[in-house]
Amino acid sequence: MISRRSFASSLALVIVATPLMAEGQQARTVPRIGVLAGGSRLSDSARIEAFRQGLRELGYVEGKNIVVEYRYAEGKPQRLPALATALVRLKVDVIVAAGPAATRAARDATTTIPILMAQVNDPVGAGFVASLARPGTNITGLSTMMSELSGKQMQLLKEVIPRLTRVAVLGSSAQPGNAQVLREAERAAATLGIQIQYLDALGPRDIETSFQIASKERADAILVLSSPLLFSHRKEIAALTMKSRLPSISSWPEFVEDGGLMSYSANINDLFRRVATYIDKIVKGVRPEDLPVEQPTTFEFMINLQVAKQISLTVPQSVLLRADKIIQ
Repeated sequence: MISRRSFASSLALVIVATPLMAEGQQARTVPRIGVLAGGSRLSDSARIEAFRQGLRELGYVEGKNIVVEYRYAEGKPQRLPALATALVRLKVDVIVAAGPAATRAARDATTTIPILMAQVNDPVGAGFVASLARPGTNITGLSTMMSELSGKQMQLLKEVIPRLTRVAVLGSSAQPGNAQVLREAERAAATLGIQIQYLDALGPRDIETSFQIASKERADAILVLSSPLLFSHRKEIAALTMKSRLPSISSWPEFVEDGGLMSYSANINDLFRRVATYIDKIVKGVRPEDLPVEQPTTFEFMINLQVAKQISLTVPQSVLLRADKIIQ
């Protein structure tokens, strides 16, 4: 038989333990999201704020009913695998990969945790998904259509510079999908009668060297492809375009704000905001392989007329009328 004293002690322990157990169970139900980015907290700030906005629109408040772990490679893609592994060890429920290199690192780190691409130019070509309609893996998310858009960027350069015959293309072969984007740029260039000069930047030191080569080879303009390295050094690249007096175009509005001439791309901030809808579905039980990869719905064309003036370039009115934003 149990004495009254023993029974009372046991009952007290149950009463004390029950709220603690309930609190522990509640804590475990809060989704833990990992964000893996090749840039830095500062360089990716606008995109991360768009992501947070998307979460807020769906009722998620960081630190209250959702936890977000941010990991930045600081423009050093070689750090991404270790950062991805760290997120897996934290047992996050979802990994948001901010770009192709981050997606590849996350894919190599886990085949079970859902991975959401925030911006990948060619998910099928990069081998991340079987098809856009049926991903077939633990990876889904959003495509930027960058392969197709690099041809459009080449056309815009030709419109702005009718005499254009040679374009330096600055990219990074370490970036997944870089080859597909370059091929599309080459196709457009061939149609427009333009020669391509590809410059491969694998590290920060390659950037200035690439501009020296472009100047030596008398490039008329420069097209900057996407990569974490180049995005993190976009201010340096913009300054070098000014120094070389080279009209430039990229995929980043931030590049134009920092002194580049033009940008044309899918609205990247909108893609990051839309990632939140995938998170909402996955934490509610939908499998990533059942969520189709979505295409961009909005695009941005931006021009910096201050830069045009400084390099003595007149942008045709027909081009200005199509711009979504002009820096006067």
